[in-house]
Amino acid sequence: MEVQNSLSAEEAWERLRQGNERYLHASEGTGDISLQRRKETCHNGQHPFAIIITCSDARVIPEQIFSAGIGDLFVIRVAGNVMDDHQLGSVEYAASHLGVKLIVVLGHDHCGAVDAAIHHDPDGYIKFITDEIRQAIGEETDPYQACCLNVRHSMAIIENSFDIHREEEHGLKVKGAVYHLSDGSVDFAID
Repeated sequence: MEVQNSLSAEEAWERLRQGNERYLHASEGTGDISLQRRKETCHNGQHPFAIIITCSDARVIPEQIFSAGIGDLFVIRVAGNVMDDHQLGSVEYAASHLGVKLIVVLGHDHCGAVDAAIHHDPDGYIKFITDEIRQAIGEETDPYQACCLNVRHSMAIIENSFDIHREEEHGLKVKGAVYHLSDGSVDFAID
């Protein structure tokens, strides 16, 4: 069953920008997390306006960063915001079944996964993440530039996905952004 979201990708992008602006000046969360909202989304389902693929870092909280509430964002979190078939399947579900038009890959500065890819050679399961990031950043050693390259790499994976790519004719957009831990601002100009 396909549900159409009423916001275009550009309208959703602007809503994220405005939400981040509110977040920069807030001392407490501003998204709707009320009992009424919980009950409404329980009975009527979710209708997120954006898909956010971001890092698992506990300091990166998309609902707060964008002043969003329950049911507003479809968030996919994985260390280093890397993409594989599991993440692509989640994106495909949100785009196809929930009607979300905007996909945002949200990196962040001071990312431990990017740092590990630049400065270390971990083993175990972490190596799957750092190998993917190394592929994205090449020889880049500047942490912020590496973060931006990693975001662009994940964007390219999404854009090159056949199932996601053909959805562009329905208004689906992929954008990149970087969250700054120190001040809470989001650089929306990653493309």
